[in-house]
Amino acid sequence: MAKSAFGGLLLYSLLLMASCPALCGGNPDAISTKEISPEEAELTLEAESLVQQFAGTLKPQLQAAMQQGGPVHAINVCAEVAPRIARQLSDSSGWQVKRVSLKARNSGTAVPDSWEREILQQFDQRRAAGELPQQLTVAAAVDGKFRYMKAQGVEPLCLTCHGETLDPQVRAALQQRYPDDQATGYREGQIRGAFSLSKSL
Repeated sequence: MAKSAFGGLLLYSLLLMASCPALCGGNPDAISTKEISPEEAELTLEAESLVQQFAGTLKPQLQAAMQQGGPVHAINVCAEVAPRIARQLSDSSGWQVKRVSLKARNSGTAVPDSWEREILQQFDQRRAAGELPQQLTVAAAVDGKFRYMKAQGVEPLCLTCHGETLDPQVRAALQQRYPDDQATGYREGQIRGAFSLSKSL
């Protein structure tokens, strides 16, 4: 085998192994029944990288806001910073990057379409069956687009503004900024929503 051909095969094999949990819906056994193209494997890695950038940029800013001004300040930071990160990643990558939830906080941006809603419902079912939130990913070609979703699990940091019991000041701040807020009442480990990315094929 020529060296270049071997290198291409090796790269594809690495991409395949890295992307299988996402493309197979978290089930390693599904690899035997689902054919993954090199393009799908590469797109999955791109999407996962963008999710890591999104979360890796947003979480430290929220933590800093909590330390500097408390949860009310963090609410304002999240409302302004999260959409800005999504726009920046979308503009720089060629993907559409956003977050969605079955219980949206921002009814203008976080409401899922029919495919996203189905995947979010599957995430809830898979979590109830014992899968960890960080393992819940789906990638698929849908109507001429490559689509990728990764679940957002509820972490301790999230409970301050998304939990079952909220400080009255936090509740008032949420009501003021998000009159239609549905994103409360969560417990740690539940699925709060998902990162949702799409790119034209």
